[in-house]
Amino acid sequence: MREYSHLVMAPAVIVSCLMMMVMGSSCFGDEPDGCEADIEIVTLHVSNPANFFFQSTDSMQTVFSTDSVITFAVRGDADVTALSPVLTLSPGATVSPASGSTHDFSNGPVTYTVTSQDGKWQRHYRVNVIPTMVTVADTLRFDFEHYELETATQRYYVWHNTLANGTLGNDWATANPGYRISMSTAQPMDYPTTPLLNGYDGSAVCLMTRDTGPFGRMANKRLAAGNMFLGTFDIRIAMSDHWHATRFGLPFTSRPDRFTGYYTYEPGPTVQDFYGNPIEGRTDSASVYAVFYRNHDAAGNEVVLYGDNVLSSDLLVAVANLGYVTPTTTWTAWDVKFEYRSEVDEQLLADRGYSLAIVFSSSSSGGYFIGAIGSRLCVDKVRLICTHEE
Repeated sequence: MREYSHLVMAPAVIVSCLMMMVMGSSCFGDEPDGCEADIEIVTLHVSNPANFFFQSTDSMQTVFSTDSVITFAVRGDADVTALSPVLTLSPGATVSPASGSTHDFSNGPVTYTVTSQDGKWQRHYRVNVIPTMVTVADTLRFDFEHYELETATQRYYVWHNTLANGTLGNDWATANPGYRISMSTAQPMDYPTTPLLNGYDGSAVCLMTRDTGPFGRMANKRLAAGNMFLGTFDIRIAMSDHWHATRFGLPFTSRPDRFTGYYTYEPGPTVQDFYGNPIEGRTDSASVYAVFYRNHDAAGNEVVLYGDNVLSSDLLVAVANLGYVTPTTTWTAWDVKFEYRSEVDEQLLADRGYSLAIVFSSSSSGGYFIGAIGSRLCVDKVRLICTHEE
């Protein structure tokens, strides 16, 4: 089974992040003091971290504003029957059960309810601690069948993957939260990333480059590419640092070999530049790729890749890039082999020292606000075929 825990972004994914900078802090400045009901950090303290965690940095997780499921992946023989997570909450908030209380995570996730300081707001979080075994060969499957409207706002869709214990996780992310700020009146199916009921087999995911409306035109950020990626999107950071709002990559314990799936792609009618001017003779293009990289630097610091280095970082070990995505209205298979740039350290692999990112975008230059409104990329039955040498 596979486990993850962080990620990154491609240029096209940055689109909605930048939209938040247009709005500045007004979106959040209108919220009354005391209404926050968030878990900000979760820490697990154990007596022997080296035998419990794969990496020392695995003992603490920052919780992003869009997260509701928090998962710790621990060594396969770790005892998870009596653990006491310590929770850092938004100012004045309270939580039940209490921070530091002891629970048996072998029975599944523990649900925490956070109440705001003024007592008027609540959020529910599920914390998982999952022993993770390394397998010799495995295929990771993403069929996009598990999705729902985001719980807090009911404005846009979110997708779930299946965790090792059979529950649903939140490893897939989109920049839909950013689009909500630029187009607050948009209906759920008007967002850049939406479900498609009739995919190749069951449901699929549909990514469409959308107009960002008056705020986008005012700031020359006129479009938002539809995107989906393994990782996290932090709306708070996006207002001040759009390149780092989207974090690509989840810790991964197998050697990826092939990246496969099915797609349709229809470019929009007119590619426009940063200023909204048509670019004659240019057809929009999509992005479909996966990267595998070392997630700690030489000093042992945790690393994720961002929009400005996801395809160029020196920590990249292997890349599987479909390259030119041929336009087609019929479901078309892709099968791309990972091209390795350096050797894999098997012990580091077993210790979750590598991360995997999968990225899809309807406009490959959307991060620079270049693309065609109406470009539509649909993907389904994505597979990551892996091997592991023991």
